[in-house]
Amino acid sequence: MPAVPRPVRRPAGLVAAVLGALLLVAGCSGSGDSAAPAPAEGRTLQVVATTNVWGSVVSAIAGPGVEVRSIIQDPAADPHSYESTPTDAAAITGADLVVFNGGGYDEWVTQTLDSDPQLRSRSIEAFALRGDQAEENEHVWFDPTAVTGVVNQVVERLSALEPAQAGALRERGAAFTARVDDEAARLAAIGQSRPGSRVFATEPIAHYLLATAGVADATPPAFSEAIENETDPPAGVVAEVGTLVGTRGVNALVFNPQTETPITEQLRTAATGAGVPVVDVTETLPAGQDYLTWVDGTRTALARALGAPA
Repeated sequence: MPAVPRPVRRPAGLVAAVLGALLLVAGCSGSGDSAAPAPAEGRTLQVVATTNVWGSVVSAIAGPGVEVRSIIQDPAADPHSYESTPTDAAAITGADLVVFNGGGYDEWVTQTLDSDPQLRSRSIEAFALRGDQAEENEHVWFDPTAVTGVVNQVVERLSALEPAQAGALRERGAAFTARVDDEAARLAAIGQSRPGSRVFATEPIAHYLLATAGVADATPPAFSEAIENETDPPAGVVAEVGTLVGTRGVNALVFNPQTETPITEQLRTAATGAGVPVVDVTETLPAGQDYLTWVDGTRTALARALGAPA
């Protein structure tokens, strides 16, 4: 299979400049302190999440009196290449709390937050809460430790803003983290049921999901590195993975439809032709699903593909 160009993810430099300009204007129009004011009685708190994944997590905890806005919601979009707008910047600078992924995933908001220490102090970075701090994979919404860390931080921050809601926030947070723990245990059961299972992934999006499941990722490092660096995998590596998939050298193919390219589509076709199950794993929530429903559906699809109890 010949290597073909992968869609280019646009640089965030111009976007950062626009956002920085908006921050400067906002700073000039205020008192010089960009910290969000203490909420007036009855005022709706504003929380901004960079994707609907983190927005769904926050919404499950926040309860009444909190408005949660997710900037990236398109289930077909690639969040890496998102170009933010002045409206996004205004929402971020005016938010009581900003929840973002970090790790270079949503760099456009990181640059905005880092331009103002007060604004940064009103944010929660999921990547900083990952279980293994030596791990550099940014797709931490599948890391139970990072998700639980975000939940705990949301409870703490919103309780400080609305002390009267602290008890209810803690209850919702505890219920949510219990569900996260349950999903992690069910994931671990996949590897326990099907030891030695191997998958190939078109992008390292499911890294933490597979690690929790105890399923080996057989993707050649050169392929993953090329994808992460937004370059074409070497022709020899493309041929290697084609053989790996086409000869059933893996038990399943993990496919990210939001970063589909001719190479990954050819691999999907090869997997289907060889009878290798394909598991779609996305970066944002499909319409009509919340975080826990989405994770449970992904876990179920992986279990079925590997022949484990769902």
